[in-house]
Amino acid sequence: MNDSSWGGPPRAGFWGPPDQGPAPAGPAYDEHDAQQTRPMPIVPDFPDAGRDAEDRNDRDQNDDRDRGAARLSGPLFRDEIPQEPMPIPPPASEPPQKKRAGRDLRAAIGVGIGLGAVIVASLFIVKAVFVGVIAVAVVVGLWELTSRLEERKQIKAPLVPLAVGGAAMVVAGYVRGAEGAWVAMALTALAVLVWRMTEPPEGYLKDVTAGVFAAFYVPFLATFVAMMLTADDGPQRVLTFLVLTVVSDTGAYAVGWRFGKHKLAPRISPGKTREGLVGAVTFAMVAGALLMEFVIDDGTWWQGLLLGFAVAASATLGDLGESMIKRDLGIKDMGTLLPGHGGIMDRLDSLLPTAPVVWLLMVIFVGSG
Repeated sequence: MNDSSWGGPPRAGFWGPPDQGPAPAGPAYDEHDAQQTRPMPIVPDFPDAGRDAEDRNDRDQNDDRDRGAARLSGPLFRDEIPQEPMPIPPPASEPPQKKRAGRDLRAAIGVGIGLGAVIVASLFIVKAVFVGVIAVAVVVGLWELTSRLEERKQIKAPLVPLAVGGAAMVVAGYVRGAEGAWVAMALTALAVLVWRMTEPPEGYLKDVTAGVFAAFYVPFLATFVAMMLTADDGPQRVLTFLVLTVVSDTGAYAVGWRFGKHKLAPRISPGKTREGLVGAVTFAMVAGALLMEFVIDDGTWWQGLLLGFAVAASATLGDLGESMIKRDLGIKDMGTLLPGHGGIMDRLDSLLPTAPVVWLLMVIFVGSG
């Protein structure tokens, strides 16, 4: 195809020398019109341009919908720039909570003051009345212990012979001393063995073993309090015993609650700490020195130091011993009779093993009279 196909005489130098041949047939136009005609820009040939425009419109609409969804659920395409989430402020640090007592202190203090008033009044008015108070505490303690054994371990320690023998044991210790206490203990154990024979033999051994243990643990150890009372200054000795045990427990609680960090026996009693034990020993030794010097006849301060140390040790061991029993039974308290304290056994736990220790040291230091 040569330049003549465009029509009209070609311009010189555009495709080469002009061809002198005849002009082809077709629409004619003059040279003036050809000179004012500008060449059209070269546009690439896209046969599907219309359809592509429609597709682009559809994609734009879809993109708009996707962007709206992305605002709710996050970016859907890589080329979208996700909006950065608003920074979440760190939670405000809570102020350190103060340590709280595990019991109702108001109820505990009220009950403690009431019991103390009853004990002191009976102790210094009529000795026999105080012996009756000991016997009642023993019977209630035996009832709590045997009830928990039956509920948690299906151990049926016979309560009737234990209650009768326990009360008799306390009276015998007050009247006949250590000899009477041992005889009453033996008779009580024999009564437990015989009483249990009235029931089927299944579980006989564990029932009578628990019964003998209960007879020794509660009434026999309590008998030493009655034996302390028989001395001329018996009320003063019993008061010293009670005050030292309470002071030891108070010192352990106060120091352990404020400074306790190192556990004393975490598997037995997680709440007790070594710092609490130091507090118990310190408080008891100071109180012992004062009581032996000013309350006990012929007592001296250094004897009180030894007595206070022994009381702190025995009271702590007694508390741990009952904690071991309660852990084995899976209970927190032996009873609910005393608000803020638990049961009677929860108050006798440190008193019972401390009674023979104080009785013995009093006999050694100032005699039995």
